[in-house]
Amino acid sequence: MQKIYPDAAAALDGLLFDGMTICAGGFGLCGIPERLIDAIQASGVKDLTIASNNAGIDNEGLGKLLRSRQVKKMISSYVGENKEFERQYLAGELEVEFCPQGTLAERCRAGGAGIPGFYTKTGVGTQVAEGKEVKNFDGQDYILERGIRADLSIIKGWKADESGNLVFRKTARNFNQPMATAGKICVAEVEEIVPVGSLDPDCVHLPSIYVKRMILGAPYDKKIEFRTTRPREAA
Repeated sequence: MQKIYPDAAAALDGLLFDGMTICAGGFGLCGIPERLIDAIQASGVKDLTIASNNAGIDNEGLGKLLRSRQVKKMISSYVGENKEFERQYLAGELEVEFCPQGTLAERCRAGGAGIPGFYTKTGVGTQVAEGKEVKNFDGQDYILERGIRADLSIIKGWKADESGNLVFRKTARNFNQPMATAGKICVAEVEEIVPVGSLDPDCVHLPSIYVKRMILGAPYDKKIEFRTTRPREAA
């Protein structure tokens, strides 16, 4: 199967529709599928439900889709650093399902593994537990969390071979791996594509069976959320 597409628009062709659910990899501006997000914005698809650790920052990452009002609901663990995310939520224009960070990662991992739900202590006795089943194990209460399944997963990798075996680089491994498995179809953008056999099998983070379509997204501009500097010391 030919998995490599010429650009993001081609890789997403036929996959997007109004009201769909998307799992998006990345953390802040690290490891986000920039080219695929731009293509989704350009497509005009709307009423999206997006599961992602956060929504980037204003006008960067998923923040672009918030600005264009294409997102109906965010399933996230963090809303900081994005004023538009905060504004839409407080104004009642955006539905937000807050989810503890580890729970969100496990919900996506569980969905990808075919596990419909699991019990966790995280959130017991808080607003996170409201409306959820509580079960006692060995004298401790746990709440039931549902696995997440999406119509589409969009992720970013560092290096891939031509068959779709993927390697993530350092922190960019974060949510990309569980998000990739949670979608019915996973589309990946990567910084480099190498011939099959070039990658050490022990270093492959995501097997090619999960990756249905792939693009070469490079070159990228490194965007920094916060830049902290100190005055230059006198010579």
